Amino acid sequence: MKRQNTKGLIALAFSAALLTACATSPTLYGPQTGPRGAGYSEYRLEAGRYRVTFQGNPGAPVNQVSDYALLRSAELALRDGYDWFRVADRVTQQTGSGRGSSLSIGGGSGSYGRRSGVGLGVGTSFNLGPGPAVSSSMEVVFGKGQPPHDADVYDARAIVRTVGQGRAAV
Repeated sequence: MKRQNTKGLIALAFSAALLTACATSPTLYGPQTGPRGAGYSEYRLEAGRYRVTFQGNPGAPVNQVSDYALLRSAELALRDGYDWFRVADRVTQQTGSGRGSSLSIGGGSGSYGRRSGVGLGVGTSFNLGPGPAVSSSMEVVFGKGQPPHDADVYDARAIVRTVGQGRAAV
């Protein structure tokens, strides 16, 4: 009877840990409300030049975080009367621990008088957390008219149209 209760408790504890790990906060597009919260922030370096950062929640996909930084850059360009922007510098960082697991095996033996014993233990460790938090920071320079043909140049209206349409929580 005691063995069944122990198995049930272990299964219940594992299920609770799994549900907690899967319940991550979605990363929504919007302004950053706290120093470690998800969202965008920007800093005007000079006329037509900004540093734009988007901080994702733990577990947010890198592509989503990068796209949201591009979206905020496009919104700023359009707001200030520009047509396109060039990414002059880009940094993507991950903070926190990622997912991982480990397995360990140990054994021992001993004797006491005429009695002896051997023991074997197996242990596992799983980090079922949501993964690291990702931030994307870029320095952008705005421009007007026909955009130059460069891999780091983006049409602001096209970014708002494509990335802005798919802003659903992930």
